Amino acid sequence: MRHPDAPAPGELLGAHYGQCFGCGGDQPHGLHLEARAGEGVSLTAEFTVQPAHQGAPGLAHGGVLTSALDETLGSLNWLLRTIAVTGRLETDFVRPVPVGTTLHLEAEVTAVAGRKIYSTATGRVGGPDGPVAVRAEALFIEVKVDHFVDHGRPEEIQAAMNDPDQVRRARAFEVNP
Repeated sequence: MRHPDAPAPGELLGAHYGQCFGCGGDQPHGLHLEARAGEGVSLTAEFTVQPAHQGAPGLAHGGVLTSALDETLGSLNWLLRTIAVTGRLETDFVRPVPVGTTLHLEAEVTAVAGRKIYSTATGRVGGPDGPVAVRAEALFIEVKVDHFVDHGRPEEIQAAMNDPDQVRRARAFEVNP
């Protein structure tokens, strides 16, 4: 179920960290993916394929598309108010996505069992009702903030902990950085 303090439907979720390849604004070749809360435990997001994201000439790299799906699916955790990491991600590539295309993504949580969060996502071209280009199913595993402290690089962890916006977000999850 959606957490009672989750962002309201339509609200922009924002980046969880400025250097994140998926959603961070400080990442020059990142996806700069923007996600908005939907109804229930769902969201929508958009990502425009840039020249730096191509694999075959003029087409998005499959790994970049998978990253966009992973970021979108991971953003669902804001609606649960849970810290979680990707445990499994299965991606289907249905049609090519040309450079310059805006991928319209939708994701929803399908089940929660203990620390496991199951979710699904689709990416469409040509608009939110356009044909499906990519889709994914994922399993996320709830973790504590120590997971990042124990395994991340100390200088980046300290920078995130010194960022007032990151402290605000951590407190929203009842975590004391």
